[in-house]
Amino acid sequence: MRETSDEPDRLPNAPHPRETLALVGHEVQEQGFLAALRSGRMHHAWLLGGPEGIGKASFAYRAARFVLASGDPAQRAVGAASLAMPEADPATRRVMAQSHPDLHLLRRTQKPDGKSYTSNIPVDSVRRVLDRFGSSAAEGGWRVAIVDSAEDMDRSAANALLKLLEEPPPRALFLIVAHAPGRMLPTIRSRCRLLSFDALSDADVAEAGRIALERMGGPYDDSALARAAGLSDGSVRRALTYVDPETLALVEAVRARLDALPGIDLTALLALAEDVAGKAGERDFAVMIETVQSWLSDHLHAHAAARPARLAPLAEVWEKLVRAAREVETYNLDRRPLVMTMFHDLSDAVRRSRAA
Repeated sequence: MRETSDEPDRLPNAPHPRETLALVGHEVQEQGFLAALRSGRMHHAWLLGGPEGIGKASFAYRAARFVLASGDPAQRAVGAASLAMPEADPATRRVMAQSHPDLHLLRRTQKPDGKSYTSNIPVDSVRRVLDRFGSSAAEGGWRVAIVDSAEDMDRSAANALLKLLEEPPPRALFLIVAHAPGRMLPTIRSRCRLLSFDALSDADVAEAGRIALERMGGPYDDSALARAAGLSDGSVRRALTYVDPETLALVEAVRARLDALPGIDLTALLALAEDVAGKAGERDFAVMIETVQSWLSDHLHAHAAARPARLAPLAEVWEKLVRAAREVETYNLDRRPLVMTMFHDLSDAVRRSRAA
């Protein structure tokens, strides 16, 4: 197993998207990008939109490797069936090593104390990239900027990026990862070509997870991976988190309690509350909240055509849950009362929804 990462956008002990060479799913998106390259009218900015953890950043690095490789990418695209580049290619090696002079990454950065990361992409980072794009490419070819992710830009950073998008230099490519494209500045969205990514199927998640786990070099259980994929909502990142036996057991226990609603097993609920209490339970608490949100999302989507009165109780409890979880984290409150209150509120919401 590789060491726990010191990068803000890498899942601990997992390959970073720039190290992920295989693409599972998203063939339509890949062919659309290749077609744009072949056309000779390549758009300078692409908004890679879709749920978190489904491979958008991996696609961005895959596209960057193809564009930055030696030679004209438009000519290469003519005979290419995919964006795959050999691992031995110099551009591939340098992208993986973060040493390519014409690849610029915008993401949250490490704070001076070396112990934590900025909550947003610093505007100074965007301005430095703006300066670099004002000069010639180091290798005389294309320059690529990857923004991972758009949600991490505050308004100042977004406005600085907008200046680049409004007046892009020749042979410049911007790949902007966005988990919720609709929340971005309209002025940025209007200057990008949207490439929408869908959640992966359970089979694709399991396959992508297998590739990642094999690259990590550690043992894994096929059955656990299949179960994790089924609980992942199409997210490889989530499946890799859930494949850990203790985490998988927690997710399945939470789902069992949710599926039993409006009924509540008080003994099982108390056990769940104890599992996420204390310092050691921080990560499990985050997994529990994510699982509840995923369950609510599934129910809201499944009944999207229902009357608003039926959806309202579930939407209300979602908003209440988000607020309460944020307060628990901000003020370091005891998590056990929240767990108990959350499930009783969910029980009431399910009951009211069914009666509507």
